[in-house]
Amino acid sequence: MPHDPVADRPPPPAGLPAEHWPRRTARLTGTFEKVWEQALPHLDVRSNDVHSLYTFGLASALLDEVPQARPDVVLPAALLHDTGWKAVPPDQILAAVADPVSNRETVRAHEREGARIAVRILRDLGYPPELTADVAAIVDGHDTRDHSLGPDDAVVRDADKLWRLTPHGLRTIASWFGLDATQALRLVSERVDGQLFTSAARAMAGALGAVATIDVSPQRLTLDRRGSG
Repeated sequence: MPHDPVADRPPPPAGLPAEHWPRRTARLTGTFEKVWEQALPHLDVRSNDVHSLYTFGLASALLDEVPQARPDVVLPAALLHDTGWKAVPPDQILAAVADPVSNRETVRAHEREGARIAVRILRDLGYPPELTADVAAIVDGHDTRDHSLGPDDAVVRDADKLWRLTPHGLRTIASWFGLDATQALRLVSERVDGQLFTSAARAMAGALGAVATIDVSPQRLTLDRRGSG
């Protein structure tokens, strides 16, 4: 049976009403931990392992705000969506990330292979066939499809894009392309703006972007320099 992420959530901190504690939390336990363990050998490409963990966490948060989305589809898809990059020649990956339009076939190759890997992993774990098919459908097209298949797909793809605005995402992208922090934020903002499906993700993007903007502001950098002096 699919793992219920709500069932084993930790209790809220002392003094915090239960209704103010997230209903779902990013905890890799039960079936999701097994999915992660099986996915991990396919994720050791350009920080996809860490990226997938953050995508899982962001998707967990979005599930609180998009009740139509199903955690037993969204969360496995978040962990498995980029497994297919393992099958792409390393010298083709960065070009595809930099210019996915010109390198569409490379991007499609990772989507198709990722869908195959997702089906194999979930079948081996005894995941319900109908849910496995829905996960595979999300993975197969998550970067190239110009429309959403529904709430599950929207949450996974929004979480995938939101990672770019996290500190880890910005640092990683800056290192890929030899950018400074301001240039990385500008690039990521251009890639995320107008590309999110859910209002919850747009709110998260605004918050993450605000924090990132402060991080590269002269005032914040001055405080960093003072702290290191």
